[in-house]
Amino acid sequence: MKAAHLMAGAPEGGAERFFERLIPALARAGETVLPVIRHQGDRVERLREAGVKPRELPFGGRLDLFTRPCLAWQLRKFAPRVVFAWMGRAARHAPTGPWVLVGRLGGYYNLTRFARCDHLVGNTPGVVAWIRNQGFPPERVHLLPNFVPDLAGAAPAALPVPPGAPIVLSMGRLHNAKGHDVLLAALTRLPGVHAVIAGEGPERAALIDLARQAGVADRTHFLGWRHDTAELLAACDVLVCPSRSEPLGNQILEAFSANRPVVAAMAEGPAELLGAGRRGILVPVDSSIALAAGIEGMLNNRAMAHETASAGRAYVQAHFSEPSVVAAWRDFSAHVAKS
Repeated sequence: MKAAHLMAGAPEGGAERFFERLIPALARAGETVLPVIRHQGDRVERLREAGVKPRELPFGGRLDLFTRPCLAWQLRKFAPRVVFAWMGRAARHAPTGPWVLVGRLGGYYNLTRFARCDHLVGNTPGVVAWIRNQGFPPERVHLLPNFVPDLAGAAPAALPVPPGAPIVLSMGRLHNAKGHDVLLAALTRLPGVHAVIAGEGPERAALIDLARQAGVADRTHFLGWRHDTAELLAACDVLVCPSRSEPLGNQILEAFSANRPVVAAMAEGPAELLGAGRRGILVPVDSSIALAAGIEGMLNNRAMAHETASAGRAYVQAHFSEPSVVAAWRDFSAHVAKS
């Protein structure tokens, strides 16, 4: 079946990373897919290397009068049965036509941009419940989870950390919602522990300055965006997710897949994924003291680290594997195409 996927997101991010995994996976499973993305050269190359040929459009702001007619022409030519609009900007530009329009949400976004969508998809039970609570017809709201590849067994990445030093890893956009400042404050209570932060964003300069002020600049390493996720996870002792708001937590799923222990703040997604602490340590949001204690506990208790990491890996294999998630996406597309 033919399906088009419109991605107008940032150069990097959790939804964007999953998009780059899902589109080639659908193509490998036999779907005919058309990805339409913003002008982002790196993403184009990665998708082409994975065997799919994306189209590029600006997906600009309200003064962009070019994208919608060009997109409409592309879609009429491709003739999809279903069009998926990933996040609000893509939904705003998506034209109506002889296809089913589906908005895909990975967070708690303003639904006005999705007003023309026939169906909405959330990637967590919490997001699905939130959409329904906003008044969108419940029978047209659906759950389609993310998947992560098997990341276990990779060779550790080379990091600028002294040999033998404990390493905590955090991955994600350098934004206030991600709580990297809480991790830096926690680091002041963890002598000898090094924090490796893989991500980029508007808070970079402020976080570097905060690390210097807190006296932990020599133990904090900002790597920028990285795509060697498996290698980074293999190099760390604990994956830390200090987010103030996190609808899902892709980095937690990736840590589960890589068999690494997790300490996370009790935001929406991590609270679901860690299962009341069965698959990692949950701490209150915005508490650097509790975060430090959780990290210290995980580093000092190898049995707990092994047990929770093993539980996380079993969980991700059962619920977030590529075959099961790709099958769910294909079944959903076939179902709504008949509506």
